[in-house]
Amino acid sequence: MHRSAKRLASLLTCAAVPVLLVAGCSGSDSDSSGDASASAPSSSAKSSAPTVAPAKFKKLPNPCQTFSKDTIKKMLPKVKDASGNQGDSSDNTAHGTCSWTSSDENGVDGTQFRWLDIGLQRYDSDPGVGSGEQRATDFYTKQVSDAKDAKGAKKLSAIKTSGTGDEATAITYDVKKEGNDFKNTTIVARTSNIVVTINYNGAGLAGADAPKSADLLKQAQAAAKEAVASATKANGS
Repeated sequence: MHRSAKRLASLLTCAAVPVLLVAGCSGSDSDSSGDASASAPSSSAKSSAPTVAPAKFKKLPNPCQTFSKDTIKKMLPKVKDASGNQGDSSDNTAHGTCSWTSSDENGVDGTQFRWLDIGLQRYDSDPGVGSGEQRATDFYTKQVSDAKDAKGAKKLSAIKTSGTGDEATAITYDVKKEGNDFKNTTIVARTSNIVVTINYNGAGLAGADAPKSADLLKQAQAAAKEAVASATKANGS
């Protein structure tokens, strides 16, 4: 009887405490709430892989088809092969080149020589090295710098060319080769993650007058705009 009364008193004591403490009266020494907090992952411990914006353009046009037939005819009046000479590439979606030559012979009045080439470079986005656009911007800057450092260049000038992709620079200079004065124009243009580099030069050989730098520059600038348009069109833009 005495033992029954003592058991009843114990039950009444547990009934009187707040519900949140009932577990303490059950005789269990485990702390379930502590276990839950220990197993939950810390938000600060979570790490995410670096991400970059996807590249805008996924492919390149055929470099030998970036210019229209009329453009080739105007820039190279006596072009040897209007279809151009395409360079080798291990990945035509990332890199492509093409070149043309023209030799317009005028008897005793000498010969007008012209050279045109184009290089196309496309960059993909890579979390390890940056977005395609940033990588193209870096390459664009390097191409401009390299053109300015042309060996033997004289009367060098660099000007921005508007309306040609996101940015474009034209570099003009004179250089003497084998006793002949060559007028050179290099235009580097970038449209998003694609960089276009055009080299156009001319010379008057065998006594012919040298071409005017302004004329070569004007034609090269028009060709650069056409090449940028070809790059965007190849991607359905």
